[in-house]
Amino acid sequence: QVQLVESGGGLVQAGGSLRLSCEVSGRTLSTYTMGWFRQAPGKEREFVAVVNWRGDRTSYSDSLKGRFTISRDIAKNTLYLQMNSLSPEDTASYYCAASTNLGWTGVLRTTRNYDYWGQGTQVTVSS
Repeated sequence: QVQLVESGGGLVQAGGSLRLSCEVSGRTLSTYTMGWFRQAPGKEREFVAVVNWRGDRTSYSDSLKGRFTISRDIAKNTLYLQMNSLSPEDTASYYCAASTNLGWTGVLRTTRNYDYWGQGTQVTVSS
């Protein structure tokens, strides 16, 4: 059974940075398409970023405007999300997810195409 555990969230001032981590256990991270999603109070969970199973393709939500970077460390079996120039609008619970869909299509931006989820880590950005 695959388990995903996020960490690295916290309280940060606007303009600051955070790096989220998602440790994968039970199976090698490189056998999945890996994504980050976020959910603000009262809103639906939304796509943030995705990396393919080979690690050579990434895609981001257009709303991020290049502020976030998804990466992974195979040796540590860990997925990362580097978040820069944070604003209060980035306040949300952030979730990592793994998909057995190894293709590279738009469906990877939708939550229903992911098979495993972490418990989430809270990011709060103060103004």
